[in-house]
Amino acid sequence: MTGPAAPVYGDAIAKVEPFGTGHIPDHERHGTPRSQFFVWFAAGLNFPIVVLGFAATGFGLSLGAAIVAILLGALVGSALVAMMSRMGVRLGVPQQVQARGPLGYYGNFLPVAYVNVFAGIGWAAVTAILGGKAFAELTGVPFWLCALALLALQAAVCVYGYNMINSLQRVLAYVLTPLFVLITVVALVRGGGAAHPARHPGGSLGAGGWITFAGWFLAFLVAWAPFASDYSRYLPDTPEVARRAAWYTGLGNFVTISWLGTVGVLVGSGAHGADPIVALHRLAGPFAAPALIAIAVSAFAQNFLNIYGSALSLQTLRVPVSRVGAVVCVSLLTYGVVLWGAAGTEAKFVSFLNLTTYFIAPFVTVLILHYLRGGGSDSRRVGELYDRGRVLEWGIVAWAGGVLAAVPFWSSRLYTGPLAAAHPGWGDLSMFVAAAVAAVLYLALHRLPPLWTCDRGPSENREAPGQWLKPRCAARDSNPGPAD
Repeated sequence: MTGPAAPVYGDAIAKVEPFGTGHIPDHERHGTPRSQFFVWFAAGLNFPIVVLGFAATGFGLSLGAAIVAILLGALVGSALVAMMSRMGVRLGVPQQVQARGPLGYYGNFLPVAYVNVFAGIGWAAVTAILGGKAFAELTGVPFWLCALALLALQAAVCVYGYNMINSLQRVLAYVLTPLFVLITVVALVRGGGAAHPARHPGGSLGAGGWITFAGWFLAFLVAWAPFASDYSRYLPDTPEVARRAAWYTGLGNFVTISWLGTVGVLVGSGAHGADPIVALHRLAGPFAAPALIAIAVSAFAQNFLNIYGSALSLQTLRVPVSRVGAVVCVSLLTYGVVLWGAAGTEAKFVSFLNLTTYFIAPFVTVLILHYLRGGGSDSRRVGELYDRGRVLEWGIVAWAGGVLAAVPFWSSRLYTGPLAAAHPGWGDLSMFVAAAVAAVLYLALHRLPPLWTCDRGPSENREAPGQWLKPRCAARDSNPGPAD
């Protein structure tokens, strides 16, 4: 009689994580739910949230109206990320792999390529730009070199992987909290107070502006949701751990988003339109050095998650690289975006936030509904997520339908849909329309037979690590039948 298998990775911090997108076995499960608070609290201690708060000025919102919008957006978004974190505890696989359940093995490729890889690299670039500018402002070293150094250090940590990221997020939470408290005090003492009405380019005043502003804070958290399970999948699979992990995840996100968004409102009344780092430097005055250090160091807390999650996403797409190789690829791509996006950061950031959320909202909706209503919470079905025979599932139709239904409502500097242009007072409803249509389509279709399956035997249909794979069966009709 043999005992339980010994862990290969366990809780070792200075050991390169050997697992990629595979299921984490029970003997490798470790950690406590409290770790999720530090992961997300540290990630939220980041200047892009303050930058979002600047927009209250452009929408003409009073201080009270802006804070209520931030709290509501943070509450709903935190609940969604908490739910996705709980899914990781239960299933033990990355969020990107979970999406194969409702979308199909290959149906998952397009959403993950856009939602996880493109968005993850974009978020990493935004964070590296702000951190690099803060270091450059502080030291006088050229921006391109500061950003390169930041990304190199972040990539090194991501190479070591899950345990080191969790450990450093706890350290960063303690280091960054007093620094951001300082920024908060400076904002309260030296900030301009309540926002003053001034029409936001492409936006609207009144109720529509309030909806758009609240939606941005919801969108910021929705953008994290496709990665949430990546940082909880090693936790022991018990109902108590799953429940507590969700609460800690939600709390960590809600506190930082609400706090720093409010700071942005206080600072933004005198900073909108200026480079955000320059605006902070000017506002902080004699306290500029610790404020800039906070921004530069906070880039690590967010980019650990961005780079690590994007690397797992590349592997989910079956790109033939190891997890370490994927980290290097993501970091190099991120640096290229950094050099392109360094000018006009605030405007590009808001446009990027819009264009990612329009696609992420229906993706998150389909994943959550599959978990709650489609049998996705059954850990005995995890094997289906690695079955190449499940080529397409109806969830891909629900996701695409949600994206397309929202296009007329898009409200962005890059593109404004006809309904948004005709009714600017509505604000940006795109994310809500996309989620609602995706929900209706998923609930209507998910009980139908698979959209496309491939039956060539279990060994041939099983995912083989490190191998580029493609379906070799034709689409079938809705009635299951013999293999093509």
